[in-house]
Amino acid sequence: MDVNKRHGHDDAEEKLPNEYESINQTNDEEASIEPKAIEINPTYISYQGYHELDSGQKEKELYSRSEKESGDPLLIEDYTGSEEPFDSRTERHKRRWLTPLITAILGGAVVLGSGSYFGFVDLTGFLPGGADGTVKSVETAVAKVDDKDGLQIDETAISTSDTIKMIEEVSPAVVGVVNIQEKSSNLYYNYGLPTSEEESSSSEEAGTGSGVIFKKEGDKAYIVTNNHVIEDADTIEVYLANEKKVEAKLIGTDALTDLAVLEISSEHVTKVAEFGDSDKLSVGQEVLAIGNPLGLDFSGSVTQGIISGLQRTVTVSTSAGEWDMDVIQTDAAINPGNSGGALVNLSGQVIGINSMKISSDGVEGIGFAIPSQEAKTIVNDLLADGSVQRAYVGVGLQSIAEIPKYVLEQQLKLPTDVTNGLVVTQVESGSPAAKAGIEAYDVIVSIEDTEVTTLSEFRKYLYSQTKSGDTVKIKLYRDGSVQTASVTLTEQ
Repeated sequence: MDVNKRHGHDDAEEKLPNEYESINQTNDEEASIEPKAIEINPTYISYQGYHELDSGQKEKELYSRSEKESGDPLLIEDYTGSEEPFDSRTERHKRRWLTPLITAILGGAVVLGSGSYFGFVDLTGFLPGGADGTVKSVETAVAKVDDKDGLQIDETAISTSDTIKMIEEVSPAVVGVVNIQEKSSNLYYNYGLPTSEEESSSSEEAGTGSGVIFKKEGDKAYIVTNNHVIEDADTIEVYLANEKKVEAKLIGTDALTDLAVLEISSEHVTKVAEFGDSDKLSVGQEVLAIGNPLGLDFSGSVTQGIISGLQRTVTVSTSAGEWDMDVIQTDAAINPGNSGGALVNLSGQVIGINSMKISSDGVEGIGFAIPSQEAKTIVNDLLADGSVQRAYVGVGLQSIAEIPKYVLEQQLKLPTDVTNGLVVTQVESGSPAAKAGIEAYDVIVSIEDTEVTTLSEFRKYLYSQTKSGDTVKIKLYRDGSVQTASVTLTEQ
C-alpha cells in the first residue's frame, strides 16, 4: 500500500490554505507595498500522516476567519515570530510537571532495585515470587470445556476377524534376511601394497529380503527364500519376528527357479508356516503378502490383493542363464525387500514365495510369486543334496495353441480332434529324447498317461513326479499317426 495515500490523502504536494491565495487579490495600493517574506513551517509538508497536517490547517483557518471578521486589512504573520500557538503553550505547560514526575519514578525504581540487590532494602511481598527471591510463573485462568461437551473418544472396539487372527498366526514365521558381502577398499599404500588386511576389505550390507520358516527339527530350523536375496553373500543374517538376530548357514540354491534354503538355530523360533496347494487356487481369490518391503524398518508389513492370474510364464535372466518361470500373478503390493516372503491365502497357508514384480512407468499392481507346488520339489532337492537334481529329456517345446491352424493341418498333419499338445521344436544331440527316437515336429500329447497342454505342465510333471534314471512313456503324433516313445531320464 502507498504510504502517501494511506488515509485517502494526497502526497507531499499539499496546497496551502486559501488565505495565502488571497495575496494576489489585493487592490492596487496594497500591491505597491512590498510583501513580507513568508516562511512556511515544514510541519505542513509532511509524510507522517493526515492527522498532523490537519492540525496545522485548523489553526491557520481559525486565525484567518478572526481577521476577516474584524474588518482589518489582511495581515499575514510569520509563525516563527513571538506569537506562540495555543497548542504549543499547552504542551509546554504539561512538560513542566510531567518531566519531573517521570524522573522521580525512574529514580525511585533505580534506588529500590539497587538497595534490594545489595541487601539494603527488603522487597519481599512487593514483588512476585517466594522468600528465596525466585519468581514463580503466573497462571492464567482459562475456561475449560467439560469432556462431555467436547471431543469424546469411546472405548475402541477390538476386532476379532479371522483375517487378523490369521495374520497374527502366520507373521512370526516370516523373517528378514540380510546379505552381507566383503568389499575391497581399493585403497593402496606403500606403492601398491595394502597396509593391513583390515584396510584392504570390509563387510557391508549388500541387500535385504524376506524368508519363510517351513521346518523345525531338533535344534535346527529351515527357511526358504529367493536365490537373488542371498546370492554372492559371504555372511547371511536372519532377523526373527521377535527381533532376535541369528547367523544362517546356506544349505543350497537354485538360480533357475530363484529359490534357496537356509539353516538357523531353532532356539528362538516360535512358529513354522503351513503350506497350501497352489494348484487349487482360483483367479480372484483373496491373498496377503507378508514381508519386509524396503528393508527391516518395515518388517512384518502386510498387503492385500487377489490372484490376478495363474500359470503365468515369465522369462527371467538368472546367473545360470535365461529361464521360463511359472508364477502366480497378484496385485498385492510386492516391493524390494518382499522377495522371499509369503503369499498367503485367507486360511493362513503359504501358497507362494514372493519373487518379483514388473517395475516400469505406467505399470502398477503386477507382482509374481513362485507357486508352492513348484517350490516343493526344489526345496526338497536342496534339503537332500544342496542342489536340484532335474530329470532331463533334451527337447525344445512349444504349445500348439501358438501355431497357426494351417501349419498344424498341412505340415504337421495333426488330426483335427487333437486340440492340445506340445510341438517338438528341436532335439539335442545325444539326449535321452534323441536316444528314444523323438524327432523335431513330433507333437507330444501326454507323459505317463497325463495330458500336457503347456510347457509348464510338462515341466511340472517331469520335475515333481520323476527323477534321474526313471523311464517314462511319452505319447506323440508324427505325420498324423500316434506313437509311444520310452525315454530313460538323466540329470541335466
